Amino acid sequence: MNETTAKDEPAVIPATSQPTDTVLALIFAISASHLLNDTIQALLPSIYPILKESYQLSFAQLGLITFTFQLTASLLQPLVGLVTDRKPMPYALPVGMTFTLIGLVCLAHSTTFPTILMSAAMIGTGSAVFHPEASRIAFMAAGKRRGLAQSIFQVGGNAGSAIGPLLAALVIVPHGQRSILAFSAIALLGVVILTFIGRWQSRNFHRIKRKAKSGTAQSAFPRKTVVLALTVLVALTFSKYVYLSSLTSYYTFYLIDRFHISVQSSQYYLFLLLAAVAVGTIAGGPIGDRIGRKRVIWASILGVAPFSLMLPHVGLGMTAALSVVIGLVLASAFSAILVYAQELLPGKVGMIAGLFFGLAFGIAGIGSAVLGKVADHQGINFVFQICAYLPLIGILTVFLPDVEADKE
Repeated sequence: MNETTAKDEPAVIPATSQPTDTVLALIFAISASHLLNDTIQALLPSIYPILKESYQLSFAQLGLITFTFQLTASLLQPLVGLVTDRKPMPYALPVGMTFTLIGLVCLAHSTTFPTILMSAAMIGTGSAVFHPEASRIAFMAAGKRRGLAQSIFQVGGNAGSAIGPLLAALVIVPHGQRSILAFSAIALLGVVILTFIGRWQSRNFHRIKRKAKSGTAQSAFPRKTVVLALTVLVALTFSKYVYLSSLTSYYTFYLIDRFHISVQSSQYYLFLLLAAVAVGTIAGGPIGDRIGRKRVIWASILGVAPFSLMLPHVGLGMTAALSVVIGLVLASAFSAILVYAQELLPGKVGMIAGLFFGLAFGIAGIGSAVLGKVADHQGINFVFQICAYLPLIGILTVFLPDVEADKE
């Protein structure tokens, strides 16, 4: 069946007849749509100081907003990936972006805490559809350069996450909550781009391996080894995203509380941190293609520990510098983890993407809610002190099998 499809497709894109070719135009297009999607999503935590002041919200309530957004995304993403592994839906992407657009409009007009939660849930639903399907596009267009493709895809999202706070500082902080409505143009642009990407996807399904007829993935490792490896990857994802959650959700409050800077100034420091994350992301995939993903995972999570342990004990300038280093190093982990898991369980690209994107969102959401509660009782400085130890979980990487070595 795949051969027949491939013979029908050579006129679509010259490289399509050979699935090992890398279709960079599609990878950059999906990365650009990731930038648009995550720019919108980054607006939510960026306006927390405004929401807190306008509606007299506690840190626990802010954590609940993040929890609602992340939980919606995390519960639906593995389901979306599993369903689309079995029944491809190339136009799911623009539909997902439409959910994000609706959530954005609702957020601009929200006047109560429940309507803010509902808006966060809509944006989370859009994310749940976007990430596993967009990751599949990156995988389809990657050919043999899967690490590079995932890094380019991820850097789009991280760039969007960095731009979001900057736009919030320049537009939303001076003009108020209603100015969020202006960003609906970004979502509309995303719908247009994703519609064209969906057309390409519908013509190029031969570029991705389907599951075996038995319905099981053809892993080169025993089931026990696969389960152990996935458990370790989940633990590593936990350490990365709970720590990142402490930074992205509460970094501005930490800077304001400890160094007494303004809300607008804190947004610029958050932009600096997230820009470092965006820059660091691009390195993890191609380096993993060259030296192995396990080594990248080692360095990107455990390697952050010395800097995270120093962060709560230094001044403002050094805090900014350490945050940049942490963002650069830690950012490379997710692309390596995702491609490692996809190679561990071939044939389940969508499910693995949905599972790990869902885990990332869910863990970050739960972490944000718990950390908000801790911040209410113990203070935001205490949160940063306890989270500093999370990268030490990276030592568990020692239990991961050598996927690349096995393939050779």
